[in-house]
Amino acid sequence: MSEPTVSTWLLRWPQACQPGRTALDLACGSGRHVRHLASLGMQVTAVDRDAQALAALSGLAETLVADIEAGPWPLGERQFDLVLVTNYLWRPLLPRIAAAVAPGGWLIYETFTQGQQSVGRPSNPEFLLRPGELLQACAGLRVVAYEDGFLDGVNPRYLQRVAAVRESAEPGVFQRYRLD
Repeated sequence: MSEPTVSTWLLRWPQACQPGRTALDLACGSGRHVRHLASLGMQVTAVDRDAQALAALSGLAETLVADIEAGPWPLGERQFDLVLVTNYLWRPLLPRIAAAVAPGGWLIYETFTQGQQSVGRPSNPEFLLRPGELLQACAGLRVVAYEDGFLDGVNPRYLQRVAAVRESAEPGVFQRYRLD
């Protein structure tokens, strides 16, 4: 079996993945992004309910076994320089996810949207974003880029994805968010 590839959406934002900075990979699954972020020198926190999957990440990241849908939020008020979520949606957590982005930090979020049920799984509307829903979840953050559409190819899918930042509170300081 081949190694799962890193999200092209994450790769598009290298300025969000700087060595020495902190990253949270929420609902990280097998850890494809944990491995990538750790290889870049980031201090990664990996959260998933699958203890076996997290055990394989020992030594690469701080691992937290947690059922974030049924249990308490395991991170308290912690904030991270990068919060990454891919292929996961639990609407009650959207405010917590946005709040976990530190000042100057990034939210990189990519998951399935309505229409996915016509090409594969997930097909349950509870796990499919409605039009513009990811933008609404970014209230209080500066949206740098947003996409809502269909990716064709080997693994066709309907996606929404956002790259957003929590701007620093320093007046007169303007960050450059590279778009290329």
